[in-house]
Amino acid sequence: MKDINWKELSFAYQKTNYNVRCYFRNGEWGELETSSSEYINIHMAATALHYGQEAFEGMKAFRDKKGNIRLFRWEDNWQRMKNSAEGIMMAEVPKEKFKEAIMKVVKLNEEYVPPHGTGASLYIRPLLIGSGPRVGVKPADEYLFAVFVIPVGPYFKEGFKPVDMQIAKDYDRAAPQGTGRLKVGGNYAASLRAGERAHDEGYAASIFLDAKEKKYIDEAGPANFFGIKDNTYITPKSESILPSITNKSLMQLAEDMGLKVERRPVPVEELETFEEAGACGTAAVISPVGKILDRTSGKEYVISKDGNPGPISTKLFERLQGIQYGDVEDKHGWITIVE
Repeated sequence: MKDINWKELSFAYQKTNYNVRCYFRNGEWGELETSSSEYINIHMAATALHYGQEAFEGMKAFRDKKGNIRLFRWEDNWQRMKNSAEGIMMAEVPKEKFKEAIMKVVKLNEEYVPPHGTGASLYIRPLLIGSGPRVGVKPADEYLFAVFVIPVGPYFKEGFKPVDMQIAKDYDRAAPQGTGRLKVGGNYAASLRAGERAHDEGYAASIFLDAKEKKYIDEAGPANFFGIKDNTYITPKSESILPSITNKSLMQLAEDMGLKVERRPVPVEELETFEEAGACGTAAVISPVGKILDRTSGKEYVISKDGNPGPISTKLFERLQGIQYGDVEDKHGWITIVE
């Protein structure tokens, strides 16, 4: 085990021992390669650099009380990367190749998997890029699949405490029928200006509305949004938001807890009625929302009246984390032990 102050980890890059890589050439995937280099040699005309042929995933591994390393819902991450590859015409990584790469990179960096009880985890970043050169706008004929890992703490520095967000009506993250439902880099590039402005003005993230009508909530910065009222878990339904695996898990857990679950358009005005709200994703897990400022109108929606996370959000967070760390029974088969 590495000599790291696990409880003080932020969500930031740090070098670990190894990463793994695999190339798609001549119509087929090669063998996995192990590398200790943090750098990739890439052709200056690679489609990833010019035409945005790039997709990635974010997933985590956790250590339980017995010392086992637990992967959370890796098959869902593979499926989402497959969808992203299909959406922007990249070679799809076979399921077994994806699993082999994840298992191998975690084992190679086992000493960086944080101990149980620290609240930290091992973040796993699979990356797929068009590495073949093209000057005309068309898909590459060569691709690189790589996976690296880093030990991380909470995505938002506040941890599991309410954060404030602002609605950015003057920026769009993604358009309907575009790439919003895919985990590709361009969506995140499109969110940067609004996100950085929110940070500069004292907010944790920017909330994006639907690009077509500017009436409905889409995403909460790098995460999905949910609201809770009347014993109901409500999350936006939209073709331009990323289907979050964490949100999918929370919806199931909410049902397990006896809540009604609704996935539907969520108008901005409905924020007034929510008893609790949060942003959820692999990196953040759940970040409860304290208040939301509509930057255009100046209207402020106060969600957390006492500055604390709501009881249902807290229970959902504890249950999901409990499953991930092995402290709560995994009734849905979400966990795979790294052998």
